[in-house]
Amino acid sequence: MVGDVVTDVVARHRKPLARATDTAARIRTLPGGAGANAACWAAYTGLADVRLLARVGVEAGAWHEQHLRRAGVRPQIVLDGEAATATVISLVDAAAERTFLTDSGAALRLSPGDWSCALLDGVGNLHLSGYLFFAGTSRETAGLAVRAARERGVTVSVDPASAGFIAELGVDRFLEAVAGADVLLPNEDEARLLTGLPDTGDAAAKLSRHFPLVAVTLGSGGALLAAGGEVRHRVPAVPAEAVDTTGAGDAFAGGFLAARLGGADDAGALAAGCRAGARAVTLVGGRPPLP
Repeated sequence: MVGDVVTDVVARHRKPLARATDTAARIRTLPGGAGANAACWAAYTGLADVRLLARVGVEAGAWHEQHLRRAGVRPQIVLDGEAATATVISLVDAAAERTFLTDSGAALRLSPGDWSCALLDGVGNLHLSGYLFFAGTSRETAGLAVRAARERGVTVSVDPASAGFIAELGVDRFLEAVAGADVLLPNEDEARLLTGLPDTGDAAAKLSRHFPLVAVTLGSGGALLAAGGEVRHRVPAVPAEAVDTTGAGDAFAGGFLAARLGGADDAGALAAGCRAGARAVTLVGGRPPLP
């Protein structure tokens, strides 16, 4: 995993936000980040060797490294003495839907000098958080990692991460940056944005003409998988009582990739991803329970 480590401030409010005054909420500060969450879920769902390269501020580096190690992840943390750790305020409403306020901080300062091809030794898949593609320095680093993986015959997966940030960067620029990936893991909003198609199945099919495998999460609708220009599999969601949807897509990515690397077929990996996503929404924050 190459991605982001983030300090999440999760605020669960049962009533709509009251502008210019107080709104009662239950607030917790937790470790998060799309890349870090996916890494933790991959370890939680069975992978014995999960590594994560990320950049964090010195003020929280030890705290994040401790949590990653307890989750079974081997962190390759680069400490940044100039920028603070990325922070996300996650506003979670009564329907468990989350809205993010994001300060990317040190996360998008991951530089080519932080990368080493030795990180790929013995690796079966390189996974990239889409957040890396939204800043010049981290985008260059992500491209370097993709080229190194391709040269070694290591498959590459990408989670687009944010429809809002893709729209700011531009769809064409994003697709150009992630070219060469073997697996794309968008949610339905991202899939529609990347293709301009209103139907998620059609969007997934179109994307699979450019990426060999496309797995799209559909929230309470489950997930679907497309390959070769057509939808091949659909899996229903696993019933769950949601309290916080933060990190559900990260959990899906971790579970899906762990299952594939463990030998599951496409349908089996899709179902494993849905199981992880369903477990994630029953928890506050984006991480699985610590052992």
